[in-house]
Amino acid sequence: MLNRVVPVLTAISLWAAPLAAQAPAPAGEYLREPSPMISGSASSEVKFVPDRATVRISVQTRATTAAAAAAENATKQNAVLASLRSLGIPNDQLSTADYSVSPEYRYEQNKSPVLTGYTVTNTVLADVRDLKLLGKVLDASLSNGANMISSLDFYASNTDAARQKAVGDAVAKARAEAEVGARAAGGHLGGLMSLNINGGSPMPPPSPPRPVMMSARVADAATPINPGEQSLTVTIFATWKFVSGQ
Repeated sequence: MLNRVVPVLTAISLWAAPLAAQAPAPAGEYLREPSPMISGSASSEVKFVPDRATVRISVQTRATTAAAAAAENATKQNAVLASLRSLGIPNDQLSTADYSVSPEYRYEQNKSPVLTGYTVTNTVLADVRDLKLLGKVLDASLSNGANMISSLDFYASNTDAARQKAVGDAVAKARAEAEVGARAAGGHLGGLMSLNINGGSPMPPPSPPRPVMMSARVADAATPINPGEQSLTVTIFATWKFVSGQ
């Protein structure tokens, strides 16, 4: 897991508010002046390698009747599912994501559309929790009747450690800059007064590619898969008391 702190313009403000009331204070009482404060912000980005993936696998069939197209589709999709189960993908990681039946027409000028058949598309979402199997999942699907892979998205099963590191790095960065400002103003930081943490969710994956028809021919070698890296960014806003004097 790699990380880097992203510089963010840090707003450091040293202020002491004027007396809040204009009316005379009661005899023997004086209004207190609010303590001066220093505020700062910083961001930290942490990179990590995904360990899981989801893939949308579709079987698309055509026939002159909807029933025939559906029957052929069911046979092929059952074969695809059986091949995935044989790789160790359990049923609870396989779900139907979409099912559609669409009529097809032939259009000719100055004539009414002519129904030529039906297209049936059945899409299964496979949650692959062992990336070593991902290439085999794609190859087995295409070899057993799938003819469309409509998306492939990587994700991490646990980003807690990455987020916590990003928070720690961002707070340290903001405090270091606030300390510089406090020394320059002739004092030092006091206790923490507020801390807001924003972000921390992984960056969303790129938009899924448009569906692409793929050959069902068995490849000579397994499909290579590289998950790459993902990142998450945390931004913090903090305020400390300012204590005058070194």
